[in-house]
Formats: sequence, C-alpha cells, structure tokens
Amino acid sequence: MYTIGIDLGGTNIATAVVDEHYNIIGKGTMPTNAPRPGEQIAQDMVKTIDAACADAGIRLDDVAWIGVGTPGTVNQTNGMIEYACNLGFENVPMKAMIEQLTGKQCFMENDANAAAYGEFIAGAGRGTSSLVAITLGTGVGGGVIIDGKIFSGSNYCGTELGHTCIILNGEVCGCGRTGCWEAYASATALIRQTKAAMQAHPESEMWKLAPTLEQVDGKTAFDGWRAGDTAATQVVNQYIEYVACGIVDMINIFQPDLLCIGGGISKEKDNLLIPIQKYVEKNRYSKHTAKQTEIKIAELGNDAGIIGAAMLGLLAK
Repeated sequence: MYTIGIDLGGTNIATAVVDEHYNIIGKGTMPTNAPRPGEQIAQDMVKTIDAACADAGIRLDDVAWIGVGTPGTVNQTNGMIEYACNLGFENVPMKAMIEQLTGKQCFMENDANAAAYGEFIAGAGRGTSSLVAITLGTGVGGGVIIDGKIFSGSNYCGTELGHTCIILNGEVCGCGRTGCWEAYASATALIRQTKAAMQAHPESEMWKLAPTLEQVDGKTAFDGWRAGDTAATQVVNQYIEYVACGIVDMINIFQPDLLCIGGGISKEKDNLLIPIQKYVEKNRYSKHTAKQTEIKIAELGNDAGIIGAAMLGLLAK
C-alpha cells in the first residue's frame, strides 16, 4: 500500500510517498509562496504529488489516499482550514480542492497533530497507546494521542500546548497572552535569552561563537556551555528549567505513556533530556505511582509530519 503525505508549511510544500512500513520512497517539494489563494496552493500541492510519485516510480492510481498536515485549525467534519494565519487562510476548503484535482480521498489535520501521530505510529511512540509530542522550534508545538486517536478538542483547536501559562504576567507571547510556555521555551525565546546574556556579559565566550547578535542561534548558548562559559551555562540551565516546567504540566494533565521532544533544540539530545528527566522526577505529581511517563527525544525529525499525514487514513478505518 502506498499513501501520500503532505506537510504544508508557510515556507515549503513537502510531499512524500510512504509505504505500508512507514518508509518514505519518493519526495516532491516546492515553495509555498504564501499568502496567496488556496486554489493556487492546492494546484502546487498536486504538482508535488506528481513529483513524489515520479520519484517513487509509481502512478497516482497506486496511491490509496492523500493526507495533509497544515498549520492552523482544520474542521474534521468538512475538511475546511478554518484559519491559518501564516498561510493567510480563512475558511479554505482544501480537502475538497485536493479531492477534485486528484480524484483521491484526502484527509486533513493540523500539522503538529500530524507530527505527533507520525511519532506515535512510526517513531518514538511505537507500541504505546498514548503520547504527548512537544516541538521546540520557532514556537512550542504540541500534539496529543489518546488511545491511538488524535485529540483536537470539540472545536479542533485543542492541544495548543505552547500557549499554556507558566509565568503569570510574564513575557508577551505572539498569541497576545503573557507568560505562555512558548514565550520561554521556544527556540525563539532561547535566542532572545542568549542575546540578553551576551549584552549583559561582554566577556562571555559566546561573543566568539557569534561575533554579532544577528549571528546568535539556538546552538549558541549550548556551545558556550560546552566551552565552560558561565553566562552560557546560566542561560542553558534556565532555559531547560522553562522547558521542563511545561513538561511537568503536560504530564500532570495527560499522564501519557510517553512524552517525546522534537524540534531543532532536541538535537542536543542527552544535554537536554537528562536534566529534564531529573526536574520532572522531582516535580511531577505522580511520584508514588508504579507507572511513570517515559520522556524521550523524538525520532523522525522533519519526516514526522509527512509520515503522520500519510497515515491519517488509518484513523478513518
């Protein structure tokens, strides 16, 4: 069985043919060039489908269904993208467009939910029945799988985990609220925290790693920490505590079999994971229960969303 998975991003449309063992066997990609009309983006999505099929050496007729992970709110009843700010979408009937253009059944889901499902079915969550997936990137993304199903709430806006509050009246978040987890634990927040530390400590080794503030990225503080820099160490320790604080909340709420951490910062692996595990062990509510949530680094990287989207049809069976 072959299926198509599409990760519709604000920058690129990434598409792949996925086989029944969750292997990617063909790819197609092109710029999203958003914002522009949904009809135009749908037509380009079909071009990437054709490219992925050609790369895999199959025909579209060989494909069972198409799955799409998209930013924003997706109405599962009608396949409408109700709102996606970074695509400029409002009430775009993308499911119907893709089905009309391809003749194939199309399934739609929020991109973070699709990525969580990808990790659940083919990545870190294999063999579990419940999972929370966290992505530390430009924001803090999240997806929740309960009893093998994606949880998205009564209005399909659920599990915006990055917009839970960890500090009352804290930093202003991009959503307009203050104190959100995303405002402290995203890669964007880490970069801001790193810049502030460098400005406060002109003697810091981090200036050798990033001679100008424009060169600071999510690795700068961790690289400074590895070099033994005091200011960098303070940034890293504080940042990890912010991340871990939110993770404790997620575990206390959902008590999943597994919580996995993805996104660019997750490439730090044990440097990130081990102190988070220690913080969670100390602060979790469920200290005295026999079964505890396992915390791992996500396994599929950028392929999680594509694989998860490609397998959305399984949820309809």
